Amino acid sequence: MAALRIILVLHLMIMISFMMVMGITEDENEIIKTRMEDFSGYKFPLEDDHDYDSSSFTVDSLNLQKQIDELSSFSDSPLPSVTRILYSDNDVRARRFIKNLMGLSGLSIREDGVGNIFGRWEGSEPDLPAVSTGSHIDAIPYSGKYDGVVGVLGAIEAINVLKRSGFKPKRSLDVIMFTSEEPTRYGISCLGSRLLAGSVSLATALKQTVDNQNISFLDAAKSAGYAGNEDFSDVFLNDRSYSAFVELHIEQGPILENEGISIGIVTAIAAPASIKIDFGGNGGHAGATLMPQRNDAGLAAAELALAVEKHVLESGSVDTVGTVGILELHPGAINSIPSKSHLEIDTRDIDENRRNNVIEKIHESAVSISKRRGVELLEFKIVNQDPPTLSDESVIKAMESATQVLNLSHKKMISRAYHDSLFMARKAPMGMIFIPCYKGYSHKPEEYASPEDIANGVKVLALTLAKLSISS
Repeated sequence: MAALRIILVLHLMIMISFMMVMGITEDENEIIKTRMEDFSGYKFPLEDDHDYDSSSFTVDSLNLQKQIDELSSFSDSPLPSVTRILYSDNDVRARRFIKNLMGLSGLSIREDGVGNIFGRWEGSEPDLPAVSTGSHIDAIPYSGKYDGVVGVLGAIEAINVLKRSGFKPKRSLDVIMFTSEEPTRYGISCLGSRLLAGSVSLATALKQTVDNQNISFLDAAKSAGYAGNEDFSDVFLNDRSYSAFVELHIEQGPILENEGISIGIVTAIAAPASIKIDFGGNGGHAGATLMPQRNDAGLAAAELALAVEKHVLESGSVDTVGTVGILELHPGAINSIPSKSHLEIDTRDIDENRRNNVIEKIHESAVSISKRRGVELLEFKIVNQDPPTLSDESVIKAMESATQVLNLSHKKMISRAYHDSLFMARKAPMGMIFIPCYKGYSHKPEEYASPEDIANGVKVLALTLAKLSISS
């Protein structure tokens, strides 16, 4: 009898904890019963560690770290750096690795025309819009092994956590590996998620797009086993595909680590824009052409790079940033005056108008510099000019609830880096979970997230997915 009383008390505590965290009142008893039945025996862990059933809700951190390490070996650069470029041999091997893990987790797998990979755990009501999560695994040259990867391998592990706990989803759960979040090969960031969000202009442009080796996107995609149908509009999601999307990601900044906070809950993602600029000059011999007679395209590019910094700082906001990430000179010889220069500029802000004002000033400077230096402004092209986006309040609440249940500290914050979530927000309510990373390092070999922080993120993701899956 004593044992029975303990079981009944524990069951009551679970119900009370769940009701407090989710903000449920006594007037919603009928809803509570329905929801708890949907859990089919699944129990949320309690805030009190003594009542936490660790055997039914644990992350296999050792195995997850092994997967992260193994995935990092599919690289075109030596460890500890990672270089994994779209449709390269190592990208294809990494995709095979992800699909194998999805299969081992019992997910049904499909791929679309550009190689977005979907692993589905079918829910009890499969006709309802599903809940999705995921990120990317491509990596810019000489970067790290956690950016994006935590959101893919961590998502698969979150599914495993829920399965081990006995949870049964009502809405199906999808893990998505997005194609080419990084713009490395074709200069297009978030290529897969842009298409999923329905970018007609991108679907059209891809038919004519080539990389710097003059390899067309179509040829590269076909070599990797994709682009069976060259009309990429069949990648577009319909508006009822997903009821929510949640992405787990390293912060790529130092705030969480510096403040000793376990989880970042993203409320907004900054608005990115990319610009390509070309100057043309006369060139000539570095010794024989006197300084007054020069029309140096390289100096025009250098002056514009400094102007970018000036205009960004003049915005008056720390949220405005600008980076000249690519600066190329032709012919690229020490004893030859550059006859051509090429710049690629990244500008971002959470305020779209403020960012667009910076872009205008950069254009004005480019025109002014070209006239003053006697060079030609061959091209000023805005490659993309995306609006910022806000996380959905219902998803934010689900993430907050999960951190409270798990007794993890959290902080609401914006993402100054942009992610596939920016575009998935066009098709579903969106949210992002950040975890700390060492010194905020990212896009470099020193990038690191601890197994404990990753496990915390996976648990928050799992509980968030569970709540969203059983929502009406």
